Amino acid sequence: MPISAALARIQAWELGSMREQPKVKHLMGGRATRYPTKMLRYWFVHNLIREQAHRLGRPVRICEIGVDRGQLPHFVRDAGFADVAAWDAVDYRLRPELGDARYTRQIQADVDQPDFRLDQTYDVIIVLHLLEHLFEPEVLTEKLVSSLAADGILIGGFPVTPDTFQPWWQRRLRRRIDRSDANFGHVSVFSTLRVQRMAHAAGLKPEFISGAFLLRKTGAFIENFHFWTRLNLMWGALFPSLGGELYWSLRRPTR
Repeated sequence: MPISAALARIQAWELGSMREQPKVKHLMGGRATRYPTKMLRYWFVHNLIREQAHRLGRPVRICEIGVDRGQLPHFVRDAGFADVAAWDAVDYRLRPELGDARYTRQIQADVDQPDFRLDQTYDVIIVLHLLEHLFEPEVLTEKLVSSLAADGILIGGFPVTPDTFQPWWQRRLRRRIDRSDANFGHVSVFSTLRVQRMAHAAGLKPEFISGAFLLRKTGAFIENFHFWTRLNLMWGALFPSLGGELYWSLRRPTR
């Protein structure tokens, strides 16, 4: 997707949905600024879900893998979006807080296991800040394709590194961590080029790719200002490899 097209889409997405998010801000902790840069992860996904429902012309079926405490459905509901036919949660650990998130189903599963599969098809599958924790993220991506409905989208996001430095930084991270590490740390590093290659290998079409911010300082006073968030988003769209974090959607072709 051309950078100009990503920028145009981002500029059309309103920021008001970030101002009033009491539940998500509580779950995130820290100072509740008006436009927390860290909350952009939910803002990107919310807008991509909303566009998918508009494209299909009906409520969407969603599967979210790696749900933490259910921040995303809280954000989407408080943003006023309700065109959801079903929203399933998949995680290796199901927290008590997920009851408040009102998922249709809660499925406990380890996506690293060879026999992991989803048992239904979905219009949207979300892997938000999940793939960077896996040693073989492309394997999971290819598995998920069979559970995407025709014209369905896979949405994700993670920290981004310029392609030149991606292999070096990944080797450095993996030297520090063992596959059995209980802290579930970062073991895979992504660039915009790796996302495109991952999509191609899985038979998906990159539809949207954008960085998120120039600078993030959680709780800083400047996060109360609309212009600062717009500046961060503009930087991320224009320079995705330098955008702090990368957010994307990959579409399964109808044919």
